[in-house]
Amino acid sequence: MKTSDFVYELPEELIAQTPIEPRDHSRLMVVDCARDVEEDRHFYDIVDYLKPGDALVVNETRVLPARLYGVRENGGPAELLLLKQVGPKRWETLVKPGRRLKPGATVYFGGNKLIGHILDVTDDGGRIIEFECEGTMESVLDELGETPLPPYIHEKLEDKERYQTVYARQQGSAAAPTAGLHFTEELIQKIKDKGVEIIPVLLHVGLGTFRPVKAENIEEHHMHSEYYEITEEAARRINAVRPRGGRIVAVGTTSVRTLESAAVADGVVAAGSGWTDIFIKPGYHYRMVDMLITNFHLPGSTLLMLVSALMGRKRTLRVYAQAVDRRYRFFSFGDAMLIIPGQRCKDEAEKEE
Repeated sequence: MKTSDFVYELPEELIAQTPIEPRDHSRLMVVDCARDVEEDRHFYDIVDYLKPGDALVVNETRVLPARLYGVRENGGPAELLLLKQVGPKRWETLVKPGRRLKPGATVYFGGNKLIGHILDVTDDGGRIIEFECEGTMESVLDELGETPLPPYIHEKLEDKERYQTVYARQQGSAAAPTAGLHFTEELIQKIKDKGVEIIPVLLHVGLGTFRPVKAENIEEHHMHSEYYEITEEAARRINAVRPRGGRIVAVGTTSVRTLESAAVADGVVAAGSGWTDIFIKPGYHYRMVDMLITNFHLPGSTLLMLVSALMGRKRTLRVYAQAVDRRYRFFSFGDAMLIIPGQRCKDEAEKEE
């Protein structure tokens, strides 16, 4: 398949610049493949589509205050964006101005509270930087760093916690797992009261999420890698869902990537941690996901390909066209979709290699 097979027309005014308040009042398109219908609801209605014994698998990663502004040795400005940790106080980063920040250069932040030494250039043009700081890196970042927003969001975010899920626990992401932004504490409690489990896993989201697919043929695209963890307890609880008649409901594409990376059989994951560069595209056989809660994704993106692998490319593009017509809000602060694939969608998707 070609990347152009996953492109759709999106009016710029449908790209959400600010989040809806309260969180769970965003719109929800429910795509039920078995009934071949698309319903317009609100996110708080998600409870109606869950049943006792189901499990929501959520990504408990927390977004780093990963954007840093500092000065070079000559006093000139410098900007860094932390992508992922690759060693003790050593990070892969994006830098500005790139031509001024070569190996051997030093950047200072907050006076001398944080000092970055540029060690190497990555294949993608980023930098490997080793930091020295007063106290822990985490505390210094909390003081000096800013939360990065996706490049298509131009409005200033008044409350930085609004780009975190209410269940975010482990700091390490360069971007939020945005499907989870729709949940409130009250909605989660309603879901639990219905007999649905909430099971946390971890995947630290990298900015590769927002990088366009440049290859003409999607088979030639190289996926970015992201760190994930599934604890023994989480694996035990996930593996118990289908045997009791429940469904595994992935909250967001990051939860999908975690589950499918750790799958050892249909419905069974292994506990563990590591780096995953799994590329889920049409033709892929899902082993762990029965339903998916997700936002609306960028044209030509690997996330759109992941969704197409669950319900078919043609159906996905048709649903997206309907979302545009119905004036849904798109991307990180936009509205959500609940996909109930059923066997019909799975069969269609697996044929579309």
